[in-house]
Amino acid sequence: MSDPAISVANVNLSLGSGEARAHILRDICLDIAKGETVALLGPSGSGKSTLLMTMAGLEAPDSGSVRIDGRRLDQLSEDQQARFRGAHIGVVFQAFHLIGTLTALENVAIPLELAGVSDAFSRASDGLGQVGLSARKSHYPAQMSGGEQQRVALARALVAHPSILLADEPTGNLDQAVGAEIIELIFALNRARGATLVLVTHDEALAQRCSRIVRLRSGRIESDSAHLAHESAHA
Repeated sequence: MSDPAISVANVNLSLGSGEARAHILRDICLDIAKGETVALLGPSGSGKSTLLMTMAGLEAPDSGSVRIDGRRLDQLSEDQQARFRGAHIGVVFQAFHLIGTLTALENVAIPLELAGVSDAFSRASDGLGQVGLSARKSHYPAQMSGGEQQRVALARALVAHPSILLADEPTGNLDQAVGAEIIELIFALNRARGATLVLVTHDEALAQRCSRIVRLRSGRIESDSAHLAHESAHA
């Protein structure tokens, strides 16, 4: 049996210091198979975004381990983690996290340039085309709408063809109609790539589109259920 795409084992994580220190994740155990679409669902403060960032190696647990494609993240140096993440994991944030002084094309090309890819800008151009933004290559983030910025962020997350896509409330800063377009794009691109998708949301209807729903409450997994996703209605 092949390794899970993501394996979280007995993870505990606290943030803050002194009296303000809060126990965010409590004894989390979760295996996600390759190609699964998983929704992390729960109220604000339940730990779902922190769990996603732990899967990405952007937060280090106090105890326990995270394995991506069989590799333990805590056994890699920061530089090794960054390279590994660049090759295997695409992350889409609620707040876009584009670099304001770079054009859309340059923002998308960054992970490829860091990886030493020779045709970074050609591939970045193709990536923008896949999210419908070929005409916006030379525009800066401030010249684009929120929906366009999130499309750029999605192109950047997918341009290195990662096997895992992690999305943290990707429509949280967008209006409903634009948010729906971004979600359609995420699912369509994910289907086309056959990647593993983990999506943080508080939207029950959106969660139902995934093949599995993991519900968190107060830093613990409350329930974990596989079901027949409602994707066919949107295909």
